[in-house]
Amino acid sequence: MQIQQIRNATLRLSLAGKTILTDPVLLPRHGIESFAGIEKNPTVDLPFPVEAVIKDIDLVMISHLHRDHFDDGGKKLLPKAIPIFCQPGDERAIKDSGFSDVTPVEKTIIWEGIHITRTPGRHAGNEKWKTLLGHVSGFIFKADNEPVVYWAGDTVLYDEIEKIITTVKPDIILTHSCGAVLQDSGPIVMDAEQTIAVCKLAPFATVIATHIDALDHGTVSRNDLRDHALKNGISNDQLLIPEDGQILIF
Repeated sequence: MQIQQIRNATLRLSLAGKTILTDPVLLPRHGIESFAGIEKNPTVDLPFPVEAVIKDIDLVMISHLHRDHFDDGGKKLLPKAIPIFCQPGDERAIKDSGFSDVTPVEKTIIWEGIHITRTPGRHAGNEKWKTLLGHVSGFIFKADNEPVVYWAGDTVLYDEIEKIITTVKPDIILTHSCGAVLQDSGPIVMDAEQTIAVCKLAPFATVIATHIDALDHGTVSRNDLRDHALKNGISNDQLLIPEDGQILIF
């Protein structure tokens, strides 16, 4: 199995002979409006041409419809017949963008021998912003002779996420770790402290920090997270913080 960090939460996840593209944001640098009034998003370009990002993909997974997870580039450039899995309630908007094969994942679905289970998330640190930002999802991927992968998605660390980690005991945990903030929201995804807490909660897992160094409302950089991990005794073997374009092989 391999995971390639593309940019932000866009990843190429290859397992069981299939390649899954997550949260496709395919516009060039500064193709989306600013979220914090600092700089347009994404703040960096793709590491290679879009054609290489989407080459030979078999499935697209969309955790939710915010523009930093499914942008106009994804809507325009992805093949319209590509299978897309999403959370319930998002399928109509995706179909309205011209996609013909869109499936909401209620609980668990089996696709090409891969068990995909949707998990909850909390995209805010307080109730006001939880309501404003709406529902988000993560997903667990299981296949024969492959590591169990838990993609937590846009969520802070809270009791439900802790329960998933300690119950499922995934081999790999993908966290969104930029500590993004909107006005008085507090962190709307995991920050450095919460990412380190995941590492301590799951010493059996490899934690991969994504959704980082790409958005103007992020408060945690890759270097910040590395420094925080070092101070907390988290090894480079347990917490991986890939650069854009980097491939991790398991």
